[in-house]
Amino acid sequence: MRSFETGIMGEDNSRNLISGHVKWFDPTRGFGFVVAEDGGPDILLHANVLRNFGQSSIADGSAVTVSVQHTDRGVQALEVHEVVPPEGDGRAALEDLDFPDTDHSDLPLEPARVKWFDKGKGFGFANVFARPEDVFIHVEVLRRSGLADLQPGEAIGLRVIDGRRGRMAALITSWDSALRGENEPSEASEDVD
Repeated sequence: MRSFETGIMGEDNSRNLISGHVKWFDPTRGFGFVVAEDGGPDILLHANVLRNFGQSSIADGSAVTVSVQHTDRGVQALEVHEVVPPEGDGRAALEDLDFPDTDHSDLPLEPARVKWFDKGKGFGFANVFARPEDVFIHVEVLRRSGLADLQPGEAIGLRVIDGRRGRMAALITSWDSALRGENEPSEASEDVD
């Protein structure tokens, strides 16, 4: 593996580390674009590159650090190194759910699979391993977690709170991210495929 350099990429096709933000990403189309902090052309972010990081989607506006390469077709991300979810936009989208806006990193990470998620409706459900009840997932929690969409059967990690209507996700991470040690998975994590 080559070493990384910070700055705009050279014409020698060497990898460079770039910080920026997601302009947009469409998991259905399988790609999106990143805008570099220092300007320059948009950077193509392909779904396969994002999947190698352990996510199938990413929220618009998320801060990212990527390795890029200049090609005949433009600038392309080769590897995602870091994703930071976008800041809140000031809307109280979760007010109707009686959702406290606090840090939930002290809650245990529960292994789960997405049952279904409809971005248009703004919610979905997941099944936590070895638990009979569903966990409600709100699109705003998904966005705050740095994700844009979820696919049925996708393995995820959830930090769950008890809401007025039952268990609901307070924080969501891709299971691959949890296994890399970015979160503390529960003991049941070894049973998730």
